[in-house]
Amino acid sequence: MKVLISGGAGYIGSSVASYCLDSGITPVVLDNLVTGRREFTTGRIFYEGDIADGELVDRIYADHPDIHAVIHCAALIVVPDSVNDPVGYYRSNVTKTLEFLSHLLHNGCERLIFSSSASVYRAGDDFTVDEESTVDPKSPYARSKAICEDIMRDISTVTPLRTLSLRYFNPLGADPQLRTGTQLPRTRQVVGKLIEAYETGSPFRIAGDGFPTRDGSGIRDYLHVWDLAAAHVAALRHYDRAMPSGARSTVINLGTGTGTTVFELLAAFNQVADTPITSVVAPPRPGDAPGAFTRTDRAARLLGWRAERTLTDGLRDALAWAAVWDERLPEPDPARLRSSTP
Repeated sequence: MKVLISGGAGYIGSSVASYCLDSGITPVVLDNLVTGRREFTTGRIFYEGDIADGELVDRIYADHPDIHAVIHCAALIVVPDSVNDPVGYYRSNVTKTLEFLSHLLHNGCERLIFSSSASVYRAGDDFTVDEESTVDPKSPYARSKAICEDIMRDISTVTPLRTLSLRYFNPLGADPQLRTGTQLPRTRQVVGKLIEAYETGSPFRIAGDGFPTRDGSGIRDYLHVWDLAAAHVAALRHYDRAMPSGARSTVINLGTGTGTTVFELLAAFNQVADTPITSVVAPPRPGDAPGAFTRTDRAARLLGWRAERTLTDGLRDALAWAAVWDERLPEPDPARLRSSTP
């Protein structure tokens, strides 16, 4: 089986590509390297370019007419950046995705897996969500994902293209073999900030303690990136089963089924770090929400998938990747530090 992975040089896309290779699936990587890393394409079929470049997409299909499905991971993902630059986020995440879809249709694509986000939901009073929960995105980033899902759903009703959206929560960790991980040495996401505090000896800044959670800090579902990659491959292998009763599009949530607050995340980090870190409370970031975690029944039923790795597994692998980052990847251009692709 051969699969086209857009954004396949980013954190999520490269992890999915690695899992594909380990599973006997050939990934074809498309990435413009704005935030992805060329190093993550070594030994893989790679096309450098933009998903909105129709001529390039046509050339990929001409070179690889046996592409079985497309996994669309390319996106900008930093919530505060999306608040400050909604035009840029809608252009990158929505406009370019629409162009990409147009050329996928032109080339006869019938199976699309969209790497979406659980940030589209409004959580219930217990902070849990499932696929029937209300969609109510709170940031331009989250809205860009919801808009793309709507576009795909409309297209799927009148074309041969079927779409499977995987809505997932906060990925952490790295490929256990340390082939790939986060593109930046210390990401702006919470685990990156934990590692930065660990390495510098500075306090970890908890972004807000006034949320209506059990300890006032945000609550999230932290999913090991290798489990997330496994879910994408399960979606490839069970694509038809995931579309029950002839459905043209469907949504599946991915997560551990367990909510972890930021204070609890800090405590887990201190269990695996050789030097514990301290913390201070800071204001929440623009666009931050209390958070949520998912019920995972649909993923188990349709994909035969459940998360297998623990929170401490993810934190341990994140620390291991941080320890080898400097030797695996050169320091990126400062312009690339502004955002990160999945």
